[in-house]
Amino acid sequence: MLATLGFLMIIVFMVLIMTKRLSAMIALMVVPVVFALFGGFGKEMGPMALEGIKSVAPTGIMILFAILFFGILIDAGVFDPIISTILKLVKGDPVKIAIGTAVLALLISLDGDGTTTYMITISAMLPLYKRIGMKPLVLAGIAVSSSGVMNLLPWGGPTARAMTALHLEMSDIFTPVIPSMVGGVLFVLFMAYLLGRKEKKRIGVLEIDYSTLSEIAATTADDYLKRPKLIIVNYLLTILLLVALIQEVLPSTVLFMIGFAIAITINYPNLKEQKERIMHYADNALSVVSMVFAAGIFTGILSGTKMVDAMANIMISHIPSALGPHIAIITAIISAPFTFFMSNDAFYYGVLPLLAKAASVYGIDPAAIGRASLLGQPVHLLSPLVPSTYLLVGMVGKDFGDLQRSFLKWACASSAVMILVAVILTIIPF
Repeated sequence: MLATLGFLMIIVFMVLIMTKRLSAMIALMVVPVVFALFGGFGKEMGPMALEGIKSVAPTGIMILFAILFFGILIDAGVFDPIISTILKLVKGDPVKIAIGTAVLALLISLDGDGTTTYMITISAMLPLYKRIGMKPLVLAGIAVSSSGVMNLLPWGGPTARAMTALHLEMSDIFTPVIPSMVGGVLFVLFMAYLLGRKEKKRIGVLEIDYSTLSEIAATTADDYLKRPKLIIVNYLLTILLLVALIQEVLPSTVLFMIGFAIAITINYPNLKEQKERIMHYADNALSVVSMVFAAGIFTGILSGTKMVDAMANIMISHIPSALGPHIAIITAIISAPFTFFMSNDAFYYGVLPLLAKAASVYGIDPAAIGRASLLGQPVHLLSPLVPSTYLLVGMVGKDFGDLQRSFLKWACASSAVMILVAVILTIIPF
């Protein structure tokens, strides 16, 4: 009963947002409440929702201050040299622009944070896409696809969860998966090439010179905000923050709050300027953070009612015994829908140990199951339960459902490529 209720809740939610009957934020709040009432959880619903909100609060606050921190650095011109180099190379060719977008997103994704990737990539490339006439949705799709592959980095989240859940080391899970990540990166570049070629057929090549490109770049929009004399200081601050994030010196939420406070004080010491900069990003920050807290209600009720547990047990129990020896590749395949329909925490801490335990009956190393569980991450980032993706669609001015309809197939293909590489190189047993 609970599993059926859970699956129905997910399906109704997806239908509502993909058909644009409800906005994602409203659906995230209304749908779980209706299903909780229908399932007889009216009395417990409040504490469940509140627990879910509490669980996403650090993420929401982190995204808020990450938006402000990188917004300040973008205004100050910190990323201008990197962006200028890419713009100089891509010029007005949609194919080069798409590939350049992928390269930029992949490089920035090295910090393992989707929020950072989207903030910098979209701010840098969106004005160019608009000037050329390319679809902003293509930009969003390339960015989320790049982040989907690089999300496997140990400090990205899923790998750390898998290591913790199975009590394994980075050398057991992440290091062997690197060739699969390389396959995923090559696929993203190939995808960008195909999308760029399609856009080139649609709009052609626009002849614009480098100086024009520099003028329309997002980071050169307001020259009076630039702080060229502070660029070295800003680079050092950015590097220090990224190192601190990787080393987990402090919680990421605290680090971004401190980083923002330092960045805005150094670059804009005038109180009036500080207020203007915060107000400039307030609209975008509010829309994203409110979505995060709405998602907290959804995940809180999904977990609190034990629907997630019931859904996981049903799916695992339906694996035929004849397929038991192939449970590693089964894990790789089902990791995509599992992490799409539930949070990474629910999957890696709830489902993964069950899969590892089932695999041990057939003599399969838990590390192989851990590695397999990471290969569905490109699909996971298109889940409505991923907060940073709301930032992405908000920045390009598109609907979440539009992104899913256009790029879910590409995400599945990316996961398929990484699984294929893993099987061929015996990273996971077939």
